Amino acid sequence: MTHFLFLFDIFLACRQPRKGRRPPETRPKVGQHGGPLVLSVVDDWIEAYKNNRDHALLDLINFFIQCSGCKGAVSGEMFRHMQNSEIIRKMTEEFDEDSGDYPFTMSGPQWKKFRISFCDFIAVLVRQCQYSIIYDEYMMDTVISLLTGLSDSQVRAFRHTSTLAAMKLMTALVNVALNLSINMDNTQRQYDAERNKVVAKRASDKLELLLQKRKELQENQDEIENMMNAIFKGVFVHRYRDAIAEIRASCIEEIGVWMKLYSDAFLNDSYLKYVGWTMHDKQGEVRLKCLGALQSLFHSRELGARLELFTSRFKDRIVSMTLDKEYDVAVQAIKLLTLVLHDEVLTAEDCESVYHLVYSAHRPIAVSLHEHGAYLVDSLWECGSELLKDWETMISLLLDEPAPGEEALTDRQETALVEIMLCVIRQACECHPPVGRGTGKRVLSAKEKKTQLDDRTRITEMFAVALPLLLSKYCVDIDKVTNLLQIPKYFDLDIYTTGRLEKHLDALLRQIWEVQDKHTDTEVLEACSTTYHSLCNEEFTIFNRVNITRSQLLDELVDKFNRLLEDFLQEVEPDEDDSYQVLATLKKISAFHNAHDLSKWDLFNGNYRLLNTGLQNGDMPEQVTAVFSNFLASTTPLKNRWGYADGTLLLLLTFFYTAVLLCLLTMFINAEVFCLFQAFTILCDLLLIFSHQIMSSGREQLEPLVYTPDSSLQAEMLNFILDQVFIDQDDDNNSTDDEASKIEDLHKRRNLLASYCKLIIYNVVEINTGADIFKQYMRYYNDYGDIIKETLSKTRQIDKVQCAKTLGLSLQMLFNEMLSELGFNVDRSTSAFCGIKELSRRFSLTFGLDQMKTREAIAMLHKDGIEFAFKEPSPQGPGSPPLNLAFLDILSEFSSKLIRQDKRTSTTCIHQVTRQEMDGALSFYNFHDFSFVAEENSCSSSDAVWMNREPNAQTPLMMHSPHLTSTVLRDPKKMRPEDSYTAAFAMPTEQHPHQPAPLQQQQQQQPPQHPHEAAIDYK
Repeated sequence: MTHFLFLFDIFLACRQPRKGRRPPETRPKVGQHGGPLVLSVVDDWIEAYKNNRDHALLDLINFFIQCSGCKGAVSGEMFRHMQNSEIIRKMTEEFDEDSGDYPFTMSGPQWKKFRISFCDFIAVLVRQCQYSIIYDEYMMDTVISLLTGLSDSQVRAFRHTSTLAAMKLMTALVNVALNLSINMDNTQRQYDAERNKVVAKRASDKLELLLQKRKELQENQDEIENMMNAIFKGVFVHRYRDAIAEIRASCIEEIGVWMKLYSDAFLNDSYLKYVGWTMHDKQGEVRLKCLGALQSLFHSRELGARLELFTSRFKDRIVSMTLDKEYDVAVQAIKLLTLVLHDEVLTAEDCESVYHLVYSAHRPIAVSLHEHGAYLVDSLWECGSELLKDWETMISLLLDEPAPGEEALTDRQETALVEIMLCVIRQACECHPPVGRGTGKRVLSAKEKKTQLDDRTRITEMFAVALPLLLSKYCVDIDKVTNLLQIPKYFDLDIYTTGRLEKHLDALLRQIWEVQDKHTDTEVLEACSTTYHSLCNEEFTIFNRVNITRSQLLDELVDKFNRLLEDFLQEVEPDEDDSYQVLATLKKISAFHNAHDLSKWDLFNGNYRLLNTGLQNGDMPEQVTAVFSNFLASTTPLKNRWGYADGTLLLLLTFFYTAVLLCLLTMFINAEVFCLFQAFTILCDLLLIFSHQIMSSGREQLEPLVYTPDSSLQAEMLNFILDQVFIDQDDDNNSTDDEASKIEDLHKRRNLLASYCKLIIYNVVEINTGADIFKQYMRYYNDYGDIIKETLSKTRQIDKVQCAKTLGLSLQMLFNEMLSELGFNVDRSTSAFCGIKELSRRFSLTFGLDQMKTREAIAMLHKDGIEFAFKEPSPQGPGSPPLNLAFLDILSEFSSKLIRQDKRTSTTCIHQVTRQEMDGALSFYNFHDFSFVAEENSCSSSDAVWMNREPNAQTPLMMHSPHLTSTVLRDPKKMRPEDSYTAAFAMPTEQHPHQPAPLQQQQQQQPPQHPHEAAIDYK
């Protein structure tokens, strides 16, 4: 065994310190070993084999056995008198699968080095023996027989290690066979050349030697082929479909190597079919190996041409793998199809099914192919950035008239070109991929920063001149203008001065003025506002010029609004044209409010009069959002100035009440869903702005503005949420079959719920109003689970006790609803009861593991729950169990959060109530069915189980029991810690046959951890 000290030292160095091992300081370090040492080990073994082949083979056999993690060893007696099957059976009995000595499944750089050294050892061993020992009909026969037997073992470690060794041994033999084939060809050419000489110059002795050498090479070739055939049929054919993914992956990886190295022997349908079949493997790791093997073949045009039959048979599967759920597999499938495409095998239909993947949010997938606009540009950036940045050609195509004989661009093509042009500018200036494709913010290199600066300069110089012309040409086109107006924010504004381009700046400002004058579309107006904001930068010399133009524009809009408003309010019955003019102007002002400070313009009085008129007429215009935005602009000075007169504060307060009443009126009068949602969102924002938070940070003088909604308003708002948010998709009359429309409707409802939940979080409305929200957690988990969970977490931070009482209230409400639907006889096996119990379990998990921090909250939850359970008498009369008695079973889900003293108090409280209301026998008969009361004796949901029943973060459903990957049944005493959760999921209410005793049962014999803590009194 001394010949393998090198590899054993690597193996031992990777293991955790155990009794009987060499101390770490006496072991060689892994980094000290290298390739030459492997060669030295192999040479030493060959010398030992020549001296005593049995002893040397025994060392080699034990090397494979112990590299599998087995502590047993094959003795000389066993080697001489026992068959391989008997030896393997004996080693299986001595194998401790839970010992951790299984190198090929362990992570870490040490184990990676061990695997590499293990594989190198086998390759070097065959290479050094290829001229003599492997043909002695003893060494290779013994090794192949042993590895074949181990690969069929029930022990995973034996199977994995021997399969890997056999595959590497096969690869080494393929190299030997390839060398033999080359030597045979060379020998045959030499023989033919010598034989073709004239008789006088022909050397008979040389011909005889060449003929003898060719015969010897052919015999060796036949023997090597027999060895390879034995390994392939004895190991590969069985293990390429092994239950362990790593074993299957090793087989496929190596067969790909064989086909590439020795294509004459292996690149045929007899071997390719295994790769084709395995492309359907359920594990992405294995599918990835299949694609890697095929890519190595298609990279060679010569080998790819021989795969025509395989490609026609498995082409559809490769195309479908571009949509694989594993991103890495999809990327490699696309790369493989790119190679296949060169051979013109794919049809137009095959290509069309792949084209849409350029819009994938996963950047490697899209880049492998080369979303709309930004995603398409990002996909092409690495391979065609210079072509994409040909802005001169783009501008020419948009502005110049087509030459004679050329076809002009259609309107759709022009729109697409403008969008792509904007996306290229954005990519060049920002130097990061669009949303969903980035892997985080990265630091640009010096070269990338220089390229970014040069591109930005070119963009400014070109588009400072061309952009006014483009805006003039497409002034009335909403889509084109919206995109064009976003270009100035990427300008280097210094170039307007240094390049003497001020006249082009004036032309741009005139075009922006003209665009806002002609449009009322929200996107166009906001684009104009954003462009002014980008140009109005005080750091640049053009600021004054742009600021004057902006002020003139806003002066004109405000004067027009005031003038139109006066005429509008003076008319007894204003017509639709007058209303449109007022609201259109107000909409433009609102768009500028989003990016500019409008506090110096007097917008307060006009907005107040408009809202007051709307309140009196009982009408809410659709532009309520614009009105509210300007209201916020009017109250901007509150953030920075103090010392208001009482009259001003009262005026603001009056305006606030007006806005609230108007929003409420809209909710209950206006039938438009859009206005309903907008009005409710505004109402929530108003209540949040004018809550007690407004006095924080030393702003006590704003106390007159604080408004607290009364109970009736809170009830109305809650009813609105329940009616508009918690609805099934099929029940929504406004939903259509269009998937995009359904997603948009869900987004709006999520915004409504989030707006209301903010009021709960900031204590604007009572916390207990959240009970109606929390009870929907399980039913609407997929739609609103994240919002409800976050609200619950924030609410607990405000008041743990009140939050716990609210959770209990939500469970009580669901229990009452169940009684109303199913009647008074509660069946705890019904789906409704199980659903409430599952929700209770979910709630209990949110309290965490620190029982002392949540002690008071959990105790009060139990107090309220016990009172609720015995509150209503039985409809059957005295002597019968209370109506809500089954609620104790739901309450028991929180029992694991109680400390021992409080559990006793809860149990005592229940028994006291039962003695007062019914006879003891009946109470014992009923209550001992509940784990809450019986927990002190035998807890069916112990603390250990609950701690291990944390649900999956992505779904509210319970996980299935994982299958054991081992091939032997484990002793319960030897289970690993990570296996202990199996029983909790498989049998949550009873003891699993292979689960350790529950933690609470172990604690029965121990004193309380906190003997000084007194139990909480529920009275």
